[in-house]
Formats: sequence, C-alpha cells, structure tokens
Amino acid sequence: MVRSVLLAIGAYFGGLGVLMWLAPELWYELTPGVAMMGPFNLHFVRDIAMIFLVSGCGLIWGALRQDQTACVFGVAWPVMHAVFHFWIWGARGGPMDLIGLSNLIGIQLPAWLAVSMIVRLRNKEMNR
Repeated sequence: MVRSVLLAIGAYFGGLGVLMWLAPELWYELTPGVAMMGPFNLHFVRDIAMIFLVSGCGLIWGALRQDQTACVFGVAWPVMHAVFHFWIWGARGGPMDLIGLSNLIGIQLPAWLAVSMIVRLRNKEMNR
C-alpha cells in the first residue's frame, strides 16, 4: 500500500507538471486563488511545472526502487510549497473557502501524505 500511495502521489505531481507545461493558461484560470496572486507569467508557471515533474519522478522512482532518499528528494519541493501555502492561508485569516479547500486537497494532503508514506517505506538495503 505504501508504494501504491507514493506512486499515485508521484503521478499526481507529474500530471500537474504536465498540465502546467502544456496548458499553462488553463491551469492559471482553473486553479483557485492563483489569479489573485498576480498576472499570468508563462516563465513562472513553466518553472513550477518542471519542479513538479521532477518531484513526481523522484517519488515514482523512489517508490519503485524502495529508496527513501529518492522519495525525500521527490517530496522536498511539495513540502516546502505546502508550508508556504499554509502560511498564505493563515495570512488570509484561515478562511474555509474554495481557495482554502483547494490548498488542503491539492497541496497539503498530497505533500504530508507522501511524507507519512516515506516514513513507512523500507529501503531495499534494510530488507536484505
């Protein structure tokens, strides 16, 4: 189950990166709260797309190889992103709105669930 969850989260991050790369304007329009942060910036969206792609690949690689180090590498950005968005949510007064729900489901849950799964993942080397 641990590996399956990590694979699913890795696929989510990778898929998000692909969406951001291939349809950045669509991502900008559909993601709650993004437009209020400033005007559309293709360079910025594609930078973040590549980061999500690398994160997704790291989680998938780590899950397939049972490599905690690769998984930690893969989840590093999403965790930092989650911490920053938690701070933004708090600065907004902690509202229970669509932006807060999107933050919880799309950012917080995958990042922290991945961390909890990585803690449970046993490295191949430990199993020998």
